[in-house]
Amino acid sequence: MQSLKILLISPDLMSTSKLAGLAKEAGGLLETLRNLSEQPRSKQYDLVLLDIQAFQEDPAVLVAKVRFLLDSISQKGVSMKLIAFGPHVHKQRLDDAVAAGVDEAVSRGELFGGFPALLRRWLQV
Repeated sequence: MQSLKILLISPDLMSTSKLAGLAKEAGGLLETLRNLSEQPRSKQYDLVLLDIQAFQEDPAVLVAKVRFLLDSISQKGVSMKLIAFGPHVHKQRLDDAVAAGVDEAVSRGELFGGFPALLRRWLQV
């Protein structure tokens, strides 16, 4: 995977650190957006990861805000794959995020433990 660009939306430093390492191992670069009032530096990402545990908002509201942000920065007609993650005990929030429009939702353990395989699946490489 060359020049893989991943945007992580999370204020959580542990998730940021862990995912930065995993992205680097996969040949990618992780950019972190700590809150939704910030603007991402790039206009296009191969993958966007949303930490639903880090935000108190209802997943439907949160996903709508993220989709609006991504649509506002991306080129017309280009959509970015949006993946929600959180603790497996918050399965309902993960399911709600899928219903609200994320491409997929996975548990934190699944994301951290199976990152290379998940990247291949999500990015079809």
